Amino acid sequence: MEADSTAADRGELPSLMEPLLIPESSRHRGVLTDLAFDLTRKSAGFRRSLPPTLLTSLADLVRAMNCYYSNLIEGHDTHPVDIERALKNDYSQDTHKRDLQLEAKAHIAVQQWIDDGGLAGRSAVAAQSIAEIHRRFCEQLPDDLLWVDNPETKERVRLVPGEFRRRDVRVGNHIAISPGALPRFLARFEQIYGDLGKADWMIATAAAHHRLLWMHPFVDGNGRVARLMSHAMLLGILDTGAVWSVARGLARNVQQYKALLANCDLSRRNDLDGRGTLSEEALAEFTRFFLTVSIDQVTFMEGLIQPDRLRTRILLWAEEETKLGHLPAKSGNVLEALLYRGELPRSDTAAIVGTGERQARRIVSALADKEVLVSDSPRAPLRLAFPARLAERWMPGLFPESS
Repeated sequence: MEADSTAADRGELPSLMEPLLIPESSRHRGVLTDLAFDLTRKSAGFRRSLPPTLLTSLADLVRAMNCYYSNLIEGHDTHPVDIERALKNDYSQDTHKRDLQLEAKAHIAVQQWIDDGGLAGRSAVAAQSIAEIHRRFCEQLPDDLLWVDNPETKERVRLVPGEFRRRDVRVGNHIAISPGALPRFLARFEQIYGDLGKADWMIATAAAHHRLLWMHPFVDGNGRVARLMSHAMLLGILDTGAVWSVARGLARNVQQYKALLANCDLSRRNDLDGRGTLSEEALAEFTRFFLTVSIDQVTFMEGLIQPDRLRTRILLWAEEETKLGHLPAKSGNVLEALLYRGELPRSDTAAIVGTGERQARRIVSALADKEVLVSDSPRAPLRLAFPARLAERWMPGLFPESS
């Protein structure tokens, strides 16, 4: 909640947000190291199990999933089907729903920029990177979503994309550092989190997530920026391929997520609670939660993409669509080939369906109209796509059911 101050500096020292790391000597470290190792193993195994060409299509769907759940945490419920429509510039006539569609589209654009290497050569925890994530997200928002209301003063403050706040702020019981102190705190943040080995950095992802929220560098949008930063950190550490998302797990456990974050704001409890200003035990609890949720999400996605089960669900859908007259016969043969091979040269489709070229083109056209086939050009190989409207059938549990 914003107050009426300017960019004052109360002289706070960065030691106020210590500990920034769970030290090797901590009694919590062993459990966290085991969880980090388990997450590394599971994430790498899941990615290796997927055909490279399937990675791109799955990452597109996961971006929509990540966006949906991250916005849901903020209380903005935009169904994935409406998100998918927004990506095609198909917006609701309702102004509020349209604004939320534009918000979702902005979120996906920023994550795609991250996934495509937008932060290459830069640390995700650098102040410049954090500001750019915020700028790229906010500059695509409709004007109505760029205003923050102060319920106490009734003042409306306009959000400036990428600008660190110049006002004091209170979030619940937490009074954030003064705006003038942000540069030195962000410098310390980058110094600590930007120079870690792989195992340490993975454990530190959760700590960085909280400490960014604790600093509250922007007037608004801090939660989304923190989750996008965490996504970028995990992408860099684990080379995830962007095919799973921690945001789904955080949203499905949102009360615990918010409670554990609030606990991390608390001061050190006693002599057994680390040596920093803030509670090491609370930070360790949140880190354990964050890593456990991440492991759960990898396991969940791995189960959904299990080849035999995914094949059965997709071919059953194709069979039903064929019986209804919505797809030509033998359409399932093309989908099955794509599941096994990842991509399919157009010249191979006739042999796969056992018909002439004309009928093969008809099948490909029908599947493309259903948005389950994509290609980079009219002559490029075909790839399988995962439209959000079919997620309930193809990947049950990924999204909530359509209302």
